[in-house]
Amino acid sequence: MEFNRIIRTIILVIFIGVIFYLLIDSRIRAYSLAPTLTQADMSGLVWYEIPVHYMWDYALHGWICLLFAFVLAGLFYEFVPKEFLTKYMSSKKASGYLIGIIMAPFFTVCSCTMVPIFGSIMYAGAGIGPAITFLLMAPAANILSVVVTGEMIGWDIAIIRILVSIVTALVAGIFISRTSWGKSIEKKFSSESSKNIKGKVELVKPQIDERLWSSIKFSGFLAKKILPYFILGLIAVSYVQAYLPEDVVAVYLTGITGILLASVIGGPLYTPTLVEIALGKVLLTLGMSKAALLSWLMGQPYDIPNMVAVSRIVKWKVVINYAIIALFSSIFFGMLYGIFLGII
Repeated sequence: MEFNRIIRTIILVIFIGVIFYLLIDSRIRAYSLAPTLTQADMSGLVWYEIPVHYMWDYALHGWICLLFAFVLAGLFYEFVPKEFLTKYMSSKKASGYLIGIIMAPFFTVCSCTMVPIFGSIMYAGAGIGPAITFLLMAPAANILSVVVTGEMIGWDIAIIRILVSIVTALVAGIFISRTSWGKSIEKKFSSESSKNIKGKVELVKPQIDERLWSSIKFSGFLAKKILPYFILGLIAVSYVQAYLPEDVVAVYLTGITGILLASVIGGPLYTPTLVEIALGKVLLTLGMSKAALLSWLMGQPYDIPNMVAVSRIVKWKVVINYAIIALFSSIFFGMLYGIFLGII
């Protein structure tokens, strides 16, 4: 029996280790983890072929990142003490929001993969305010996106992006934690977490192989809950990307109009981390203003696939709340930066 436990532990550790290795290796080799299809690539496709090609392209490039995120979410849920999250990531304590902000930069994956990690934080019993702060902060200001933004576009944009992301995430988190629907959802998850904690106290502490297997099962639970709706979101986005006029950039993405338009299309038009930076550099080269670019980069938290996926965890009222706050922050800070640059 003990031998079987050792073998199972080794297999699970190797499996998890391989996933981490693949992600690290992909970053070292600068392998794209995001879709590579362009509007030109999809121009010759029949309308019903567009989502098929787009999702296949996403699956080929994004499976490592998605698998890593779901496994990481399971490990986070199983091994991070629930008491720590419920005690320190409370919506009523400033420390909860601070922890959310500090944790976020270390998750260097794109916005879609923040959803399962966000789910694990909620299921572990954290307050909805700090969890939302983490959700909005991570894709926009993680270490990788900041470094790449600085190197490809400019460190002025990178630093401003960090600051405005912190403000936006905090405002959204604090606001939602004060709403009745936010409190209701927080109470629901807190209650479920308390039952799990009490149940574990009464039992003998599980062996390491059981805990590893439990983390994998939780990863699967999140995947079944989130992926179907995320795929629906990708289908919608594939049509947006396929039919968005190319001349919009040169004609409209400057001045006040450019900021407003960038804020509107920067969210619904799903562009994974690093892709939105590379695309932003291209748009900047084509004549997009830096102020509009900032608004564009701030759009990740409210893209369609992620909003649909998050709604399966915390319902649409919460999603609409943070999407509106993120949208107006994108417009406000874009305008403010435009005034500072003297282009408005």
